[in-house]
Amino acid sequence: MWRWVILFLVATFVAGIFAFAGLVVAAIAVAKLVFYLFLILFLIALIYALTRNLRSRKL
Repeated sequence: MWRWVILFLVATFVAGIFAFAGLVVAAIAVAKLVFYLFLILFLIALIYALTRNLRSRKL
C-alpha cells in the first residue's frame, strides 16, 4: 500500500511541475484516501493483535 502512496505523491509533484491543476487535485484526493485507508487498517490490526494477546494471557 505504501507503493501506491508514493506513486500518487510522485504523480502529484510531477503534475504540479507541469501545472496540471485538475490532475494534482485528483492525485492528492487519491493519496489521502489511500493514506486514511492504510491508517484505518493499521488501527484495526493493532486492536485485533492487542485483544488477541490479552485473551491468550487469561488462559
